[in-house]
Amino acid sequence: MFSNDLHPHGNAQIAMSGAALENADQVIILVHGRGATAQSMFSLGQLFATEKTAFLAPQASENTWYPYSFMADEQLNQPYLDSALTLLNHIVERLIKQGFDASQISLIGFSQGACLSLEFAARNAYSFKLVAGLSGGLNGESLTSSRYASDLSNQQVFLGCSDIDFHIPVKRVYETARLFEDRGAKVIKHIYPNMGHHVNDHEVEEIQKLLQFKTRT
Repeated sequence: MFSNDLHPHGNAQIAMSGAALENADQVIILVHGRGATAQSMFSLGQLFATEKTAFLAPQASENTWYPYSFMADEQLNQPYLDSALTLLNHIVERLIKQGFDASQISLIGFSQGACLSLEFAARNAYSFKLVAGLSGGLNGESLTSSRYASDLSNQQVFLGCSDIDFHIPVKRVYETARLFEDRGAKVIKHIYPNMGHHVNDHEVEEIQKLLQFKTRT
C-alpha cells in the first residue's frame, strides 16, 4: 500500500465479516482501541448487523494506532497518526470505487479507535451516514481549527462517553461536539454518569436507530 518505514500501518490487515461487499447495501468500518484487535470489534458490530451489512475492521500495527495519549502534542504521535488516517482513507476510497456512496458507509470506533475515527471524519468531508465515537474525542493538546474541514453539514456524529472516563476527559468530548457543530454537523451526544470506559446498552440502541442506510441503485 505504501512504505512501511514512513507508514507503520502500511501493511495493515483488514478483517471482514458479515455480507460480502458485492451483496452489501451498507458497510460499517469498525476501529479498535489501544491494545485490542480488529477481530475483537466484530462482537460490537454484530449488534448493528442486517442481512446486507458488511463489516471491515483494520488491524493496527502492534495493536496500537499511535503511541501516546490522544491529547498529546500531535507530533509525538507521528508518523503513526498520519499513517492510520491514510489507512482509513484508503479503505473509504476503495469502497467508493467499488460503487458505495459515502452515505452507505459508517465508522464506529471505541476508545483510541473512536479518537481516530472522529479525527478522520473531521478532517475529511465525506458525509458518511454515521460516525460514532464511543469513549473518544478529537486529537491533540488543543483542537487546531485549520486541521479540519470547513463544511461538515452533511455529517451525522454520535458521541457517547462517561463523565469520569479515566482515558477521555469529558471536556474534550464537549470540545469535539462543538467543533463538529460549528461546521454544521448533526451531533448527538450522551454523557453517562459514573459509567467508566466501556460501551453501554443505551449507546447501542441509539446507534441502531441512526443506522438507516440508503441502498445502491
